Amino acid sequence: MNGVRYKIREVLDQDRIEAFLLKARIGHLGMVDGQLPYVVPLNFVWTNGKLYFHGATGGRRNQVMSANPEVCLTVCEEYGTITDPVPAKTDTAYMSVMIFGKAEPIVDLDEATHMLQEMINKYVPSYYNRPLSKQHVDKYRSAVFGGPVQVYRIDPYRITAKENPIEEQRMYKPEQ
Repeated sequence: MNGVRYKIREVLDQDRIEAFLLKARIGHLGMVDGQLPYVVPLNFVWTNGKLYFHGATGGRRNQVMSANPEVCLTVCEEYGTITDPVPAKTDTAYMSVMIFGKAEPIVDLDEATHMLQEMINKYVPSYYNRPLSKQHVDKYRSAVFGGPVQVYRIDPYRITAKENPIEEQRMYKPEQ
């Protein structure tokens, strides 16, 4: 029964998925660390059908991905609680997308520069008065670890999405 219910929530509209990934700000990257799962939240950009993120070269995340590049990035936005007279039928309005692929380090300077410029455009639009230069990206260092930053690309081999849309008349509104 539950399989049927949740199949109804499946999102197949690629434009809706694309719009969601363009505006969502945080994703959770799942990796396999030996026999254990390892999940970290991160900023990302979705551009040209690919997902990009970056991080310090010496960090644990990068070590885990170099040993096993298979990853799953989950992005989820929660929009509130949908009420129902039956407590067990109270639900959550949300949209979520899961992206499966291999995390590949980007060595091409043009691609890395494009990705980092997209990050700036997404997270601090109009803050800088000129685009990133390749020279700047080439010398870019992590403020946290003092080492170079590695840019990664996930070229998805599978994307799944689910949604439970907002039902305006049933949304929980706390009393003020």
